[in-house]
Parts: sequence; structure tokens; C-alpha cells
Amino acid sequence: MDMHTPSPIVFLHLLVVLPCFLLGTYLLFAKKGSTFHLLGGKVYMVLMFFTGGLTLYIPAEVGVRVLNHFGLLHLLSLLTLWAVPRAWFAIKRGNVKTHKRAMILLYVGGILLAGGFAILAKGRYLNTLLFN
Repeated sequence: MDMHTPSPIVFLHLLVVLPCFLLGTYLLFAKKGSTFHLLGGKVYMVLMFFTGGLTLYIPAEVGVRVLNHFGLLHLLSLLTLWAVPRAWFAIKRGNVKTHKRAMILLYVGGILLAGGFAILAKGRYLNTLLFN
């Protein structure tokens, strides 16, 4: 498969993470505690957890590889899989401060950093798609 055609798993990841970016950006700045915040937050967390797990099945094609599969970007997948339940259980316990920290970490690490690396790293699908 060439770099202009993503694998089905990469395509699925992109289909899930794009709404996460849009919804997460909105939720970050929207009024907290509203009905939409509660419902949108649940959708966002489920989608992020799903895409965090999904990315573990995408082999690293750029940079250092561990076990001939995992790369440094997979550390952000693990961050995502940790931050979602942390935020979920924190808010269920009424711990808004921990929930807020975990959600910001999830957005910055799981969306901005991972997305930034995916776009800027030469040889990655998004970099090739956008800059070649």
C-alpha cells in the first residue's frame, strides 16, 4: 500500500479522531456542566478511548521501533487510554479538578501533540497527504 492510500485501520482512526478534534475543541471552551457538555463529553471520551486503543494496532513507520511495531507516538496512545478513565472516574466522584486536568492532558497529548507529530513528521500519511 502506498503512502497516498491509508490502510483501513489508519482510515478508521482518522474518521474517529477528526470528530474528536472538533468536539474536544468545542468542549474545551464551552460552558461546563450544560446538558451538551455532559452528553458531548461522554461521546468524546468514548471516541477518544476507542481511537487510543485503535492506534496501538497501527505500526510505527517513522523513527525508533520497539518490538518491530511500536514507536514513540504510541506513548500518547497510552496517555489517552490512561486519561479517559481517569477523567471519567474523577467526575463520577465529583472531583472536578482532577477531571479537568485529565481532560486537558487528553486534549493536548492525545489530539494536539499526536496530531501535530502525525502531520509534521516526514514519511507519515498526513504529512505526505498535506505537503506532497
